[in-house]
Amino acid sequence: MPKGYVIFTESVRDEGAMGPYGEKSFPTMISAGGNVLVVDGAPQVVEGEWPGNRTVVLEFESVEAARSWYDSPGYQECIPLRQAAADTNVVIVSGFEMPGG
Repeated sequence: MPKGYVIFTESVRDEGAMGPYGEKSFPTMISAGGNVLVVDGAPQVVEGEWPGNRTVVLEFESVEAARSWYDSPGYQECIPLRQAAADTNVVIVSGFEMPGG
């Protein structure tokens, strides 16, 4: 089963307000088996356009686990904190498994 990834592209308006979001959301992600792979405040755009000034990538055991975390009551309580501090795009994607591998 491929891993699941949650990708955030954020246009942070209030860095100070992102602190409480991180403090509250991080334990929900850890308890759901998530792992932080990327937090980059200066992604290097080499083609096209990239929304926001911060990119975050979280890894979960599966798409179902990622979705379960995102939909969990604990994380849902955190979303208004993030939305108050940043304009964000969020996607959940499936990892790639090499055929025959």
